[in-house]
Amino acid sequence: MFDLTTLLRGRPAESADILAGGAGADGPILEVSGLTVDFWTQKDWFRAVDTIDFTLARREVLAIVGESGSGKSTTAMAMLGLLPANARVGGSISLRGHELVGAKPSTVRSVRGNDIAVIFQEPMTALNPVYTIGFQIAEVIRSHRQMTPKAARVRAIELLDMVDIPEPGRRVDSFPHQLSGGQRQRAMIAMALANEPGLLIADEPTTALDVTVQAEILELMRDLRDRIDAGILLITHDMGVVADIADRMLVMKDGVVVESGTALDIYQSASDPYTVSLLEAVPHLGTHTDTDGVATEPDPSVTGTPGAVGATTETAATGADRVLDMRATVIEYPGRGSAPAFRAVDEVTLHIDRSEVVGLVGESGSGKSTIGRAVVGLLAPTGGEMDVVGTSMIDPDRRRLQAIRDDVAIVFQDPGSSLNPRFPVGDSIGEPLRLKRKMRGGALDRKVEELLDQVRLSSTMRNRYPHELSGGQRQRVGIARALALEPTLLVADEPTSALDVSVQATVLELFAQLQREHGFACLFISHDLAVVEQVSDRIAVMRNGRLVEVGTTEQVLTSPQADYTKKLLAAVPVPDPVAQAQRRERWLADGAGGR
Repeated sequence: MFDLTTLLRGRPAESADILAGGAGADGPILEVSGLTVDFWTQKDWFRAVDTIDFTLARREVLAIVGESGSGKSTTAMAMLGLLPANARVGGSISLRGHELVGAKPSTVRSVRGNDIAVIFQEPMTALNPVYTIGFQIAEVIRSHRQMTPKAARVRAIELLDMVDIPEPGRRVDSFPHQLSGGQRQRAMIAMALANEPGLLIADEPTTALDVTVQAEILELMRDLRDRIDAGILLITHDMGVVADIADRMLVMKDGVVVESGTALDIYQSASDPYTVSLLEAVPHLGTHTDTDGVATEPDPSVTGTPGAVGATTETAATGADRVLDMRATVIEYPGRGSAPAFRAVDEVTLHIDRSEVVGLVGESGSGKSTIGRAVVGLLAPTGGEMDVVGTSMIDPDRRRLQAIRDDVAIVFQDPGSSLNPRFPVGDSIGEPLRLKRKMRGGALDRKVEELLDQVRLSSTMRNRYPHELSGGQRQRVGIARALALEPTLLVADEPTSALDVSVQATVLELFAQLQREHGFACLFISHDLAVVEQVSDRIAVMRNGRLVEVGTTEQVLTSPQADYTKKLLAAVPVPDPVAQAQRRERWLADGAGGR
C-alpha cells in the first residue's frame, strides 16, 4: 500500500490553513452548536436540520447514520456552504475556533478541498465529465499548493496508486465515463486526500465499492487520521462500515438527533426505538447459511480444484430448463486507435435454470455488469457461446433481439437515472406494455395499477414524477417496469446498493416475494455478500473477467474453494464493533487481503 508520508509535501510555509494552528488548536477540530438548516419552499420555511450539537476531536471518527431525508448530508454540506440558494443556516459551526456560519465566501473557498475535504456519494455527478481524472486531481492540488503542472500530475498518479486503481500511469488520462463505478469512487477519494485535509467528510464513501476495496479504503482513512491527526465525519447507511471504523455515532431522524454515544454502546444497548429498528434491518452475513463469514477448508466433495480458475459445481439440466447458458463466453470492448481491445469477460461458463436465482459477485471491473448487459442484448459476445431463453446471442439480428427482450428484463442500480424524468412513473411502467403488448386505455391503466400494487405502491403514485419519489420508491418502480412483460429471466444489477438498510430490507423482502409468485429466474449482480446470501440459490464469483468459483450459496459461503473467495468473505464488515475489530485484525494479519 502506498505510504501516505510521501504525500506530506508541497505545503508552502506561508500557508494560511485553518487547521495548522490558530485559535482552538488544542481543542476539538470541529464544534457544532445549535445548528439549524431551513429551506424556503415557495410558501414557508421547511426545517431540515433542527438544533443539533456535536464535536469532533483529532483522530476521531464520528458517524452520522439515518435514513434518506434524515438530514445527514444537509448537516455536512452546511459546513462548507454547499447548500442551495434557498437554504438558511443558523447556529454555529466552529473549525478550530474559526466560525464558518456567516464567514466570507473567500474564507470558505480557502477551506474547501484544503482544510476540509469531501468524498461525495455519486462520483459520476461530482466529477466533471469533460476533464480527465488526472487533470481534476491536479486542479485540486494546484488550487491550494504552489506546484507545477508536471509535479501535480506525478502527485495525481501517486494518489491513484494509493487508492489501488490499476495502471495509474495510464488511468490518470482517463475520463470518468471510462472507469467503472468503483474506480470512479476511488478517484474521488484520491481527490479528497490530495491536500491531506485535517477534516474529512465522507458522504457514503464506500457505497459503490466491493468489500475488499472497501476494507482497504477504510484502512487508508484510518492511516490518514492517525498520521496527520485528522478527524473524520462519516455519513453512511452501511452499519458494517460504522462498526468497523466509527468511535462515536449520531442517529438522525427527520432532522433531529434521536440518539448519540459511542459506537459500542449504541450497538450493544440502543435505547431509541428508531435506532433499534435500524440495527434490526441490517443484513448479517451468515444468517441464512450458518456461518460468520470466516472461510473454512474446502469440502472435498465439491467438484473443482481449490483456487482454480473456473472451479464450478454446475449441475445437469435439460435444455428446456435452462434460461441462460454461457459456454466459454468472451466479451471484449473494441480498442481505440492503437489501443488493443479490452477483454472484460474471459471464457466464462455459467448457467441459470428456470426459477433459479444466481448471485454474481466480485470487485468493480471484474465483468459482472458486462455480463448483465450482454444477457439483455446491450452488448454482443465476441467469442464462445451464449444462449438466452433458448436463443443464441452470437450476432443476433434485430428481430431476434426484440424477441429476446420480451423474455428478459433488467433492474438498474440507479433508478433515478434509468427512469425518464419527463414521464410520470405510471407512463414508465406502462411503456413496455404499450410498445410490446399494444395495450391501451383502461386495460393499460388496470395493468399499471396492478403492478404498482405488487410492488406495494399506491395507485395514486402513477401520476408522480421520479424526482417526487424516494430512492426506495423509485427502485420499486424500476422493479414494476421490469416485471411488466412477465419476463422469464430478470437481471438485477446492484438493485439495493444505494438504499438505506431499512429500505433495502423492504426491497429484498419484496423481491423474494415477487420471485416466488412469478417464478422468474434471476441474475442478481451485487458486491454485498450479505444481500446475495438472502436471495440466491447459487453464487458465482468473478475476478478480472474470469469465473473463479460457482456453487450453492451455502457451499460458497461456508466452504469456499478459491483463495479469492476467502479474501472476499474475510473482508466483509459485520455490524458489531467487537466482532469487526477481531475480523479486521485477522484481515490485516493475512496481509490486508493478500493484495
